[in-house]
Amino acid sequence: MAPRNNHVNARRRLSGIAVHMLAISLLLTACQQDSKTDAPEARPVRTMTVEKSEIGELVTLIGQIQAENEAALAFRISGRMTQRLVGVGDHVEPGQVLAKLDPQDELNQLRSAQARLVAAQGRLREAQNNFAREQSLLARKYTTKVLFDQAQTAVQTTQSDVEDAKARLQIAEDQVRYTELKADAAGTIIGRGAEAGEVVQAGQMIFRVARERKWDAAFDVPAQLLRAAPRDPKITVALIDDPNVTAVGRVRQIDPQADPITRTFRVRVGLIDPPAAMLLGATVVGHMRLNPSRAISIPATALTEFDHQPSVWIVDPSSLTVSMRKVEVMRFDPGTVAISGGIDGGEIVVTAGVQALHPGQKVRLLGAAS
Repeated sequence: MAPRNNHVNARRRLSGIAVHMLAISLLLTACQQDSKTDAPEARPVRTMTVEKSEIGELVTLIGQIQAENEAALAFRISGRMTQRLVGVGDHVEPGQVLAKLDPQDELNQLRSAQARLVAAQGRLREAQNNFAREQSLLARKYTTKVLFDQAQTAVQTTQSDVEDAKARLQIAEDQVRYTELKADAAGTIIGRGAEAGEVVQAGQMIFRVARERKWDAAFDVPAQLLRAAPRDPKITVALIDDPNVTAVGRVRQIDPQADPITRTFRVRVGLIDPPAAMLLGATVVGHMRLNPSRAISIPATALTEFDHQPSVWIVDPSSLTVSMRKVEVMRFDPGTVAISGGIDGGEIVVTAGVQALHPGQKVRLLGAAS
């Protein structure tokens, strides 16, 4: 019985050893699988390459394109306007006739002034001839000194009458010339105040002319914004209906008194080389940055905290691993953060997924080849 028992025991020991070997083999296989499963994977992140730029609080206002120099043209005399030779939008040159009045009354006054001058000149010639005779007679003692003095006075009086007639003739000629309204400078007609057939008064606006091509963008600005604006701001102006049409300008004039209804101040921005598409009367939007300074703007989602200080994750472009960088925050804007220190520009900053990162972690840039 003993040999058989020994044989059974041996077989049991061999079976146990085989079971243990199988268990060890399975354990090693599981460990290898676990090691493969636990291998760290590159975490996908969104990033941006930061650059320094002029940033500041952006202020936007709606305005209108106006001429820098506008003039209201009017007749210097009253009368019935018989002709209107230009319209709104027409370009005019210096000396060009724009409108005419009925000149009949002025022509009659001119003819009357001409006749008075002829009569005065006749009286002057008569007085001069009489004076010459009295002067000759006085030299031969055939007349008295009284008659000589009277003849001399008559010459002086008629000479004054001639000068007065010449002045009246000049006035009459001017009146006739005033029946034509002429442009005094090059410009564009932007408004009219009368039509042919109307009786107009002296000084009544007939045409409004925008002289030369110097445009302003006019804005109504609140007083608090004027106080907060920089000393010499640069204003960017764009058309409302076509934002691609832009111009840059500087503040040229600020009204000293606020509008009594809106309590705003009219600010005129002189545009530098405005494009041809920026026409008079067009509605524009103006942009100005308050207290602009060079800094880096990043999305608010890129900012995190490390050692109780604001920080960002920086991606090493060669190894595609991340590291923490402390930064100095200049200002918090809606949706963005202005960074004044800690990064100099050119760095790759993680903008999304910052809470799931740790130093040295490998990342995959979204949009880049994996």
